[in-house]
Amino acid sequence: MSLGQRVTSDHQLARLLQIGVVLEEVVEARSTHHHRAMDEEFDPDIERLLRDAAAESAEHRQRLEELIAELDADSVSYDEIETLVEAQYGKTKPEDFDGVLYDQLCNEETAYKFYDDLITAIEGSDSSFSVDREQVLDTLRSIREEEAEGVEEVTAIMERR
Repeated sequence: MSLGQRVTSDHQLARLLQIGVVLEEVVEARSTHHHRAMDEEFDPDIERLLRDAAAESAEHRQRLEELIAELDADSVSYDEIETLVEAQYGKTKPEDFDGVLYDQLCNEETAYKFYDDLITAIEGSDSSFSVDREQVLDTLRSIREEEAEGVEEVTAIMERR
């Protein structure tokens, strides 16, 4: 499903929100993986960044799942969503990057772009949903803003190093 399209149904919106849930799971898993792999010489700013990123992703997942629960749509299987996310966003693994910060920057930018595209697709649609459209957009804009802050935080740490 391309985000170049307008979102026209509860089912389509639910599927896109589920993709967001899986993206957040990827960010959380990768942040946790890096955090666990750290040794005593790791920068405390990076340790905090990874811990905060994992917690933020868990909170984003919860907010997205609450929206999905309110929609009048059948759930798409987790396996189907995971396959979509892997095909679109999961072509790289944490070890494919030159470092923890580059991986984290990629994760934050990928999530930001996904939410930005999803907001644009919803705004470009005149369809009605069984959940309040402004509630969905407000939630997505808030998450997008938090992802933008994550990009800025990673970039600031990279610049200091």
